[in-house]
Amino acid sequence: MSRMKVLCLVLLCILIAGNEAKVFERCELATVLKRGGLDGYRGYSLGNWVCMAYHESRYDSRAVGPPNWDGSRDYGIFQINSRWWCDNGQQPTANGCGKPCSAFTTDNISEDIVCAKRIVQDPQGMDAWVAWKKYCKGTDLSQWTHGCRI
Repeated sequence: MSRMKVLCLVLLCILIAGNEAKVFERCELATVLKRGGLDGYRGYSLGNWVCMAYHESRYDSRAVGPPNWDGSRDYGIFQINSRWWCDNGQQPTANGCGKPCSAFTTDNISEDIVCAKRIVQDPQGMDAWVAWKKYCKGTDLSQWTHGCRI
């Protein structure tokens, strides 16, 4: 193979690797969420947030869900919905967090945390997340932060 082909192949691999999603490790995410002020926020322990993020996105910061029944989509580590919380430019939205949905699909999840705090201020609290209701609510959440040095 010529040097030019090898160089092109290496550059292509670097570009592909640089474009991959940030998939957090459990304790890594727990640390970020704790620093972001989610531990105990509105009465929800850190385990609630880590459990919910796992079941919503498998800790993938760039996850985008398939279209929902109403045409909306869910974005980022917390799968924030475009009908209510962000603007994806594809349909009318309440845009309760005042952000484009793309803000929730980056490796920096600080915007996701701010929006999640806004979401749980509503009367539904964490019930706003179907996966949290189904897999986390009312369960022993200690496993989600067990062994994490936080």
